[in-house]
Amino acid sequence: MAITSANQLELLQTAEAVAREKMIDPGLVVEAMEESLARAAKSRYGAEMDIRVDIDRKTGKATFTRVRTVVEDEELENYQAEFTVEQAKQYMADPKVGDTYVEEVPPVEMGRIAAQSAKQVILQKVREAERDRQFEEFKDRAGTIINGLVKREEYGNVIVDVGAGEAILRRNEKIGRESYRPNDRIRVYIKDVRREQRGPQIFLSRTAPEFMAELFKMEVPEIYDGIIEIKAVARDPGSRAKIAVISHDGSIDPVGACVGMRGSRVQAVVNELQGEKIDIIPWNEDQPTFLVNALQPAEVSKVVLDEEAGKIEVVVPEEQLSLAIGRRGQNVRLASQLTGLDIDIMTEEQESQRRQAEFELRTKLFMDNLDLDEFFAQLLVSEGFTNLEEVAYVEVDELLVIDGVDEDTAGELQARARDVLEAQNKAALDNARALGVEDSLVEFEGLTPQMIEALAKDDVKTLEDFATCADWELAGGWTTVNGERVKDDGALEPFEITLEEAQTMIMTARVMLGWVDPTELEGDADEDDAETDGENAEEAEA
Repeated sequence: MAITSANQLELLQTAEAVAREKMIDPGLVVEAMEESLARAAKSRYGAEMDIRVDIDRKTGKATFTRVRTVVEDEELENYQAEFTVEQAKQYMADPKVGDTYVEEVPPVEMGRIAAQSAKQVILQKVREAERDRQFEEFKDRAGTIINGLVKREEYGNVIVDVGAGEAILRRNEKIGRESYRPNDRIRVYIKDVRREQRGPQIFLSRTAPEFMAELFKMEVPEIYDGIIEIKAVARDPGSRAKIAVISHDGSIDPVGACVGMRGSRVQAVVNELQGEKIDIIPWNEDQPTFLVNALQPAEVSKVVLDEEAGKIEVVVPEEQLSLAIGRRGQNVRLASQLTGLDIDIMTEEQESQRRQAEFELRTKLFMDNLDLDEFFAQLLVSEGFTNLEEVAYVEVDELLVIDGVDEDTAGELQARARDVLEAQNKAALDNARALGVEDSLVEFEGLTPQMIEALAKDDVKTLEDFATCADWELAGGWTTVNGERVKDDGALEPFEITLEEAQTMIMTARVMLGWVDPTELEGDADEDDAETDGENAEEAEA
């Protein structure tokens, strides 16, 4: 069938129908038709020709044209689509490189194969346009809740009709053992929208903590209005969850507002989450206080926070231990997720035993090194002395407050402590030199002999070795692996140096070696100070 014999308006009618069905721009369908007709024409006139088709958007008339481009003589490669300036003079007046010559060619006969090829091109273009439209529609909706219709279930994954396409709810994003039938209505959280080769992929979730937060936003007007803020959410999907909230209006109780009249608001969320029990906890800037709240319903006796390690010790009465830990560790695990801290829970008896062990260890340290009897060593520990350095270099007045200690006794104690420390330093330094430590590291300011010995054992024996270290390799740190916090041991961690101190020492070593220009460090410090001053000024204005 020749294209000229067809009803020309039928092309536009077909484009309109396809565009309405797929909810895309009719112009995109017409462009796909133009490309498909051009491809069919190339199969008739020759694949090397530059054949283009233009369909009139009003009449539907298709015009076939051949385009040739003027190129330099040495660049002529395709004789069917290009020609030189000299050749172009036969068709054009004063041709220049880059000019194009367009001539109309007769329409082609659309054979069966050509028609099938044209159909494939149109379908391909329509699919691409549909995918682009779907991606544009959903790319800004990530992080929101949407209602969908279950279409089918494949290998545990649920395919959901979201109106303008399909989305996937993976097996591990479903709550517990949820199962759905076709045409079931489902409420889901849009976790991610990605443009992939096979089209936009919309990934849904019902287990994400953000899903619960969004549900509360829908049920609690104060959260939607920003009066109440959700600070943290931790979930064991389908079983239990904890959500921390704070009110920016002193007259509104955040917990009460989230619970609602007779629990109506929180119950609506619980029902959506298949009966998941929810603890609503008041947020507090003070981490120990917040943790006590997070461990509800257990009662806490004492909290010891190690901010640098991101770790916290919680002491509870014996009868509260199982409640604080929860079934299979659920309560403490959720509290840890909520606070972002590693939590060690112990009973009052266990803490007492640990403190007693520490007391005995320090007592023995003073007895062995200072040649003291047990009673006198216990007095030192009771006054808060923990190591020989504190005894050796503390102000004499702090020793005189101990019963039975006069100036002569205090002087003798300090002399003994200093002698022991000097002997230990000499032994550590001798051991480090035996391991191959060079003078460049020994003479580096800020490192004690014991630190140098520890570095030598870690194969850091020169100033160059020291300068190549990372701060965490010296001070230690924490790494999150698969959601679990893993401890990274540092060579100098037993000496309680901080990450900031480690950074300073490493940068000092690099400056000494000429690896870093000290003026650059001063510039960075000035910028940091300026930022800090700006933040302080903003806080003052607030």
